[in-house]
Amino acid sequence: MGISKFFKRLTKSKNPNSKRSRWDMAQMVAGKHIKYVTEKQDDVDVVIGREGGFNIREGDLIVYASSKVLFRAEIDNLQIWELLSKDGVVLTGYDKESGRDRTIIAHYVYYRK
Repeated sequence: MGISKFFKRLTKSKNPNSKRSRWDMAQMVAGKHIKYVTEKQDDVDVVIGREGGFNIREGDLIVYASSKVLFRAEIDNLQIWELLSKDGVVLTGYDKESGRDRTIIAHYVYYRK
């Protein structure tokens, strides 16, 4: 374990609703590749995009897939948590692209380590 990872672990925010914790999660997922993105519509999970990624621009977390932006939200007002299997994240917040509150699930591409 490197020194920077050691200090980051020691100073990690304990409150999951703090701005720092939200930014840490956003930076963790930024740059990861997405296999597919789903959203629950009428109690059914619908795939809304495939093959994309996460990016951070001007304080917003952007989820893009299928050659378009699916979700854009301010990191300070976004709730992010990992799935228990660690193969994706759930994002909940006000989406600037659609103009409403949304919850989406983005599943990562699996790379063998």
